[in-house]
Amino acid sequence: MVISKRIEPTLLTDQVFAMIHASILSGDLPAGSRLKVRDLAEQVGTSVMPVREAIRRLEEMGLAEREPHKGAVVKSLTYEELIHVYGVRRLLETEAARLGSENITPEDCQRMQAEYELMRKAIDEQQVIALLDHDEAMLAILYQASGNPVLLQMIRTLWQQCRAYKIVGAQGSLDSGTDDSLWRYQQDLVTAARNGDAAAASAVNEASLVDATERIRARLAEQATT
Repeated sequence: MVISKRIEPTLLTDQVFAMIHASILSGDLPAGSRLKVRDLAEQVGTSVMPVREAIRRLEEMGLAEREPHKGAVVKSLTYEELIHVYGVRRLLETEAARLGSENITPEDCQRMQAEYELMRKAIDEQQVIALLDHDEAMLAILYQASGNPVLLQMIRTLWQQCRAYKIVGAQGSLDSGTDDSLWRYQQDLVTAARNGDAAAASAVNEASLVDATERIRARLAEQATT
């Protein structure tokens, strides 16, 4: 299994939650994986109670769910949820890009560029999780410039909820070998931010999320037939 590190008997629930949560976001525990309480407790070296509480938190976050005859599992991917989550992301992230580009500093634009370059390196190395991490870091710099911490926090929560979808989409683009959608929109977004072009930044995010939704939808359909 993917969780092997043992932890000290302090703040057990928080630590167990953090470890399982990280494994889900990294893709080590993919959608549909069973979260067996006793197995997880043995792997992390705790009793079953902290694991049960950690799984309850994951269910509240929308990262785990109960299935008949299986118990808790990492939440499965569905077309309906994809449409709903990405629809909300479009509403929030187009506005965050617009506001951020109106207020971002040259120093923050340089930080965005640095994260963009690290993202391109991760793409070249076929490192899905690293490219998503750097992409989110780049976007967070822009969104933080909006001056609305609640907006950024809501977006971060959505990123966690749809990380499994993002992995599917990114991996599909990497596998194609010719898809530039993983970096083309981000490049345009950095340019829009540097120019303080709110309309362009908003439009880039809109186009990026529409494109991502379609790529992930196609990937899910392809997986359903295999």
